[in-house]
Amino acid sequence: MLLLWSGICRRAPPRIFPSFLVAVALVGLLPVLRSHGLQPSPTASTIRGSEPPRERSIGDVTTAPPELAPESRPVNHSVTEHSMKTRKAFPVLGIDYTHVRTPFEISLWILLACLMKIGFHVIPTISSIVPESCLLIVVGLLVGGLIKGVGETPPFLQSDVFFLFLLPPIILDAGYFLPLRQFTENLGTILIFAVVGTLWNAFFLGGLMYAVCLVGGEQINNIGLLDNLLFGSIISAVDPVAVLAVFEEIHINELLHILVFGESLLNDAVTVVLYHLFEEFANYDRVGIVDIVLGFLSFFVVSLGGVFVGVVYGVIAAFTSRFTAHIRVIEPLFVFLYSYMAYLSAELFHLSGIMALIASGVVMRPYVEANISHKSHTTIKYFLKMWSSVSETLIFIFLGVSTVAGSHHWNWTFVISTLLFCLIARVLGVLGLTWFINKFRIVKLTPKDQFIIAYGGLRGAIAFSLGYLLDKKHFPMCDLFLTAIITVIFFTVFVQGMTIRPLVDLLAVKKKQETKRSINEEIHTQFLDHLLTGIEDICGHYGHHHWKDKLNRFNKKYVKKCLIAGERSKEPQLIAFYHKMEMKQAIELVESGGMGKIPSAVSTVSMQNIHPKSLPAERILPALSKDKEEEIRKILRNNLQKTRQRLRSYNRHTLADLPVITIDPASPQSPESVDLVNEELKGKVLGLNRDPARVVEEDEEDDGGIVMRTKEPSSPGTDDVFTPGPNDSPSSQRIQRCLSDPGPHPEPGEGEPFIPKGQ
Repeated sequence: MLLLWSGICRRAPPRIFPSFLVAVALVGLLPVLRSHGLQPSPTASTIRGSEPPRERSIGDVTTAPPELAPESRPVNHSVTEHSMKTRKAFPVLGIDYTHVRTPFEISLWILLACLMKIGFHVIPTISSIVPESCLLIVVGLLVGGLIKGVGETPPFLQSDVFFLFLLPPIILDAGYFLPLRQFTENLGTILIFAVVGTLWNAFFLGGLMYAVCLVGGEQINNIGLLDNLLFGSIISAVDPVAVLAVFEEIHINELLHILVFGESLLNDAVTVVLYHLFEEFANYDRVGIVDIVLGFLSFFVVSLGGVFVGVVYGVIAAFTSRFTAHIRVIEPLFVFLYSYMAYLSAELFHLSGIMALIASGVVMRPYVEANISHKSHTTIKYFLKMWSSVSETLIFIFLGVSTVAGSHHWNWTFVISTLLFCLIARVLGVLGLTWFINKFRIVKLTPKDQFIIAYGGLRGAIAFSLGYLLDKKHFPMCDLFLTAIITVIFFTVFVQGMTIRPLVDLLAVKKKQETKRSINEEIHTQFLDHLLTGIEDICGHYGHHHWKDKLNRFNKKYVKKCLIAGERSKEPQLIAFYHKMEMKQAIELVESGGMGKIPSAVSTVSMQNIHPKSLPAERILPALSKDKEEEIRKILRNNLQKTRQRLRSYNRHTLADLPVITIDPASPQSPESVDLVNEELKGKVLGLNRDPARVVEEDEEDDGGIVMRTKEPSSPGTDDVFTPGPNDSPSSQRIQRCLSDPGPHPEPGEGEPFIPKGQ
């Protein structure tokens, strides 16, 4: 045996040797296992503990029972018969659906949602008429009816699943990519609509519904004032999921989009406060003035507390991203985890989780994007879009399924009154608040804008989930509330969602224009901001431009140094914006496969971002060095339009007194400068796109034309651009100054254009 073993070891290849050892070890252990009575279990259920243990265990070591003689060993006939009955022909294969049921069904629902989105966008005729949210609700109704038709119980949209797993991705996507400038400029209007408008809708609707219940009949007479106020607080809030689903399809302009969507985001604090407040008041025997005052103060605690939690987590996320330069893979994970922790921490204390998510996304984004790589930025962007899109699809599908699965109580008076009063309260609230807001706005909200704001107040799954959370012990008519909520949701999503696109086209409401920001726009935007800030300082009025400038200075002086790693914290804003544009352009070129079409004017900044090179060990960027100044000049020279001096129109009689214009054949920019005159003189001046050395006369008339002559070399020390003659009149000198304006200075080494006085 030993000789055989040694021969095998010498002849066996090195790769087969470990496998051979394992096989020999298993064969050698087989008699030992049999001698100890350890037989493999016939089914997987015996492994999980369904068979009673037959051995004594000490820690992790299993001891065998004492050895018995074959004739004295007891025989367990029940075990033998059980093992004989469950013995399988092929012991590996089997069906265990209960083990994978939950993740398998979740995957099927997500797959169904994705297939529905693909089918919706493949058929353009449907997508141009019916919003995606309407189609998804219809699919949910069909799936729920099919499940119920085969005798199964359809799944119900649980409130915990909605608030903890489906809603946060949508809000994080909206908060992280929130257009901050439009949001801050219209923050006052948004807050008035979100706070005052939601309070108006809740109390107006609750009060009217209480009056309806008093005269509506025996079925709804027992619904009290607190119950109706709670119902009004649930149904009055505009839903951000429904607004996003509809407004992104019709491409409404930025002002209306940010007003309606911002209202839907910020009214969460009012909804949370009113919901929990009336829910607590329902348990009280008597509600006093102190309870009402504390409830009013709780609004500030809930809203500001949610914002504070979001800011804290946003700062922590930005600070953490400083140290991820060597571990780029986990950079997106920090954004998702810190944002989700902000939401959960706010919900832990009954604060506004939506406002916490928005605050964390807005605070962390500028600092995180300065620290992470462009690949991580792309991952964050597309993962958030994918995650929010799937969550939105699942919400609308389960809304339809839950409609079939839920228990309903229909009352015509209550349901129709709810729908009618919701529309009336929305219209009156928007008209009254807009009348007040327009007294302080520079850009007024027109009647068309007011109509779109009132018509875009859609309700959605948040109201449905809050209605489902109601306790039947304290609110016996919660089934009636849920039926009325579903009716309002279906009306706003189907009727208003399907008709808002043709109404926008009919009213000719301005739509969103997809334009890319340019260097020119960025410079003029910053210039106007500084100009308005200076005007406010001179007037002694501390408006939002003044405080915005103070915040930017504090951010640049202290915050960026702590939250942004390396030299990016000291980089001038113009260069940072230019590098961002270059990186975006380079990524688009790479994604479109147009690497061979990159123009020569594009700098290598974007290519360095795609293929990063190792930076020097110590690279200190001063405040604004000469190189940076030169780089800014090149950016401005290449991206801004050249200065053009527009002249008033002249006829041939007034041109008779003009001097003769000569050009320098050595100047490459003189023809370009004179071409600008050609545009204004309507063809009276010579076309200078030809060789400037050739002298051509276009106008042969005797009453004064413009003659182009070759310029003689100027003597040293004279002005090559403009030198007035002693006999020139002031008007002719002004015209010559205008014609001789060379515009921006060219690169060093290039000839400078000039148009001297006539010979």
